[in-house]
Amino acid sequence: MRRNSLCLTLALPLALIAASATASLAHDGVKDPKVKERMQIMKQIKAATGVLGSMAKHPASHDADDARAARSDLIRLSKKVAPSFTTKAMDPKSEARPAIWDNWDDFAARALALTTAAEALDPTSPQGVAAGMAGIGGACGGCHKPYRE
Repeated sequence: MRRNSLCLTLALPLALIAASATASLAHDGVKDPKVKERMQIMKQIKAATGVLGSMAKHPASHDADDARAARSDLIRLSKKVAPSFTTKAMDPKSEARPAIWDNWDDFAARALALTTAAEALDPTSPQGVAAGMAGIGGACGGCHKPYRE
């Protein structure tokens, strides 16, 4: 196994552990299980995009298996975004804006854009990952700007 491949093989589980630990701290005091659930989904999305983003920034670190796994996680998790917000639940620690529920159709379409962007990402090459990350970044920013504090 290549050294970079080993590093990425270790990086994915460590990133998920770090994201979970961070999520646990961010979730301290959050009482509503719906809010906790969607916060966890977002943290896991951040971890998967972090793996892909690192490969995009450092093409020599590309590992197709790790990229495939992160892409798969991103597709699976992005499909949970809109359903996790169907119940209007708020918490002071949540970064969700009420505009989500005021503009539900737009929010749901923006959430779907992340799934579409993740499905379009080609994990087989560093160039494919880098090109795909442009769409993923655009989808994330396109939703965070109007709907996240």
